Formats: sequence, C-alpha cells, structure tokens
Amino acid sequence: MCYTFETKIEVRDYECDIQGIVNNANYLHYLEHTRHRLLTKTGVSFRDMHEKGIDAVVARVELRYKAPLRCDDIMISKLWVERKGPCFAFHQDIYRESDNRLCLRAVTDLVVLINGKVGYSPEYDRALTPFIPKKEA
Repeated sequence: MCYTFETKIEVRDYECDIQGIVNNANYLHYLEHTRHRLLTKTGVSFRDMHEKGIDAVVARVELRYKAPLRCDDIMISKLWVERKGPCFAFHQDIYRESDNRLCLRAVTDLVVLINGKVGYSPEYDRALTPFIPKKEA
C-alpha cells in the first residue's frame, strides 16, 4: 500500500465489549479520528469551513474486519486518498503495532456539501491533494 498519512491510537478499556475485544462500532471512531488528524495537519478547520457553508460528510463506509484489537493495544491507523469525481475515497487500514497485523481495512467516501449541495471545495482540494499518491508514468 502507498500510505500517505498515519497516526497512532491507543485502545481504551471502555471501547471493548464483554469478550474483551474492541466493539465493531468503535472502528468508525478510529477512522474518523485519523481523517480529522490529517485535516488538522493541513490547517483545515471543520468549524471554519462549516461557518463558510462548506461541510465534508461521510457518504459511504465499507469495513472489513481482519483481526481483533484489545484493551491497551496500540494501533497504527494509515490511509491514502483517491479522488473520484466529487468524492474523496479514503482507503484506511488499521494495524496492531505489537505484531503489525492488519486488523481492519476500510474505504470511507466523503463528499463536500456547499450550502447543502454536493460540490467542489478549493480548500479541501488543496488540503487533500498531497495525500493522493502520485501515479507512476
């Protein structure tokens, strides 16, 4: 994979179910946290963008669970971005740091709403373009 961004996240005890593994819904939080960290790194503020009438929203998520995470595990959440028309497809993988095992593979599609209508935002384009892998000639 040609990842262009990554961050570490620690599993907290309240994110685990009775079986001692991360509840499946919490992976959505991990994926979103990673995307937010990426945007923060680029200087994009969700609040500022919203005040301008520009909102990035999730349109679709596809998750494939591969191996469980447990309390106190450290994960490495990695991603790369693909542009598909007005959609940004975030290809996101989560690995357990201790053994580098793939735990989750996901694709999250985001669209930008400008005053409630799907559109193109120069701010999001500038922020996310550096995270789209360059195509080899």
